Amino acid sequence: MSEKKNKVTDLRSALELLKSIPGQLIETDEPVNPHAELSGVYRHVGAGGTVMRPTKIGPAMVFNHVLGHEDSSVVIGLLSSRERVGHMLDTRPERLGFLLNEAVKNPIDPITISNDKAKAQEVVHYAEDPDFDIRKLIPAPTNTEEDAGPYITIGMCYASDSETGESDITIHRLCLQSKDEMSMYFVPGRHLEVFREKAEKAGKPLPISISIGVDPAIEVAACFEAPTTPLGFNELSIAGAIRKEAVELVKCLTIDEKAIANAEYVIEGELVPGVRVREDQNTNTGKAMPEFPGYTGSAVADLPLIKVKAVTHRVNPIMQTVIGPSEEHVNMAGIPTEASILQMVEKSMPGKLLNVYAHTSGGGKYMAVLQFKKSQPSDEGRQRQAALLAFSAFSELKHVFIVDEDVDPFDSNDVLWALNTRYQGDVDTVFIPGVRCHPLDPSQDPAYSPTIQEKGISCKTIFDCTVPFHLKDEFKRSEFKEVDPSRFVPGFPNA
Repeated sequence: MSEKKNKVTDLRSALELLKSIPGQLIETDEPVNPHAELSGVYRHVGAGGTVMRPTKIGPAMVFNHVLGHEDSSVVIGLLSSRERVGHMLDTRPERLGFLLNEAVKNPIDPITISNDKAKAQEVVHYAEDPDFDIRKLIPAPTNTEEDAGPYITIGMCYASDSETGESDITIHRLCLQSKDEMSMYFVPGRHLEVFREKAEKAGKPLPISISIGVDPAIEVAACFEAPTTPLGFNELSIAGAIRKEAVELVKCLTIDEKAIANAEYVIEGELVPGVRVREDQNTNTGKAMPEFPGYTGSAVADLPLIKVKAVTHRVNPIMQTVIGPSEEHVNMAGIPTEASILQMVEKSMPGKLLNVYAHTSGGGKYMAVLQFKKSQPSDEGRQRQAALLAFSAFSELKHVFIVDEDVDPFDSNDVLWALNTRYQGDVDTVFIPGVRCHPLDPSQDPAYSPTIQEKGISCKTIFDCTVPFHLKDEFKRSEFKEVDPSRFVPGFPNA
């Protein structure tokens, strides 16, 4: 894909690339309210994912006239198409997992540049200024009318271990609570939560920066999880490997931490030890925001609090946001999941796993389709071993479908065809009950079934839709003559 490449190094260069590719980006100057309306529009234009229908996968969208924020614009849906992610990471969509797998093996550590060269610090607002109000500075939307407040949904949260000095970057839901405070939601086990707990135990605040509007390679790389990237592994090195050059960081102005030097916005702050806040304290709706499974998460009663020290940004900054259940989450979470599974299985049985797709319906986390090749009788049963390895590679995975090499794992109809013609429920289903999964799945609750011991426990399931090796000759698909359709349909396949 590189022949049409503009070099992508930040959000703006990514948008310039998309402008050169038909159907990948649209802009509007129509005034839009960031409270529910902006997301309501994009729900129809291009959200996709697990968003309630009607929705579709469509272009990214830039809103140039956001009410209450006249000097900034908002982009949404940058990563909400696998094809678009392929353009921005310069590889074919079906090879994205392989690209990230190679990047993990060949990391390039970030570097730090001087403050005077950091575009993210072109404009500075200090919280000590009496007019400071983060809600006015950053056009953070609400996704629905019942959200707990405006949310930063794709902020690169960067912090360091107070004991080892090791740094990590992850994405968390951040709700703007007051003029200089934000709540931060942690899924148990995230690396920044370990850093926060260490600092809190010592009675110290944890410095944290939140970089918004960055190179898409950083946003995808930040979603890797253990065991592929264990505690102490800085995922910015994966983004560096994708781009074949180091990510540039800059020292923050008010805290002892770093941020992404070419971000559109940077929030500098501290996680305050021993302080908790109710997530919906300003709305009392009992709701947080729409999450990747397609449901609105419940507001949490006691979240850690970030005290904001400063906001820096570029001139005429571009706010980036996502709809929680959209295809954007599928790609950010799912492509690293694919890479992790490919890495784990390849180590155990080289050449057998041909591809992996972290399916849209699982939000990129709950469901994976494994394309597996059986070449000899002794390969029978290895496909299920590969599924078990997939669960080990990504602990939040709930369902694995296994298909043969003649089935396209990215085509849901083809996968369901395999389910209907190469699967018997009483023979080809493997149940693994009582395993920890992900807390945002509402079916993982004792109220759903008395067999579930506590919230977050699930029955993981393997659907083996592969043909038994000794019957492969009986399950050959109809073979059609290979022809060049563009001879008959000029411009195919885009005609």
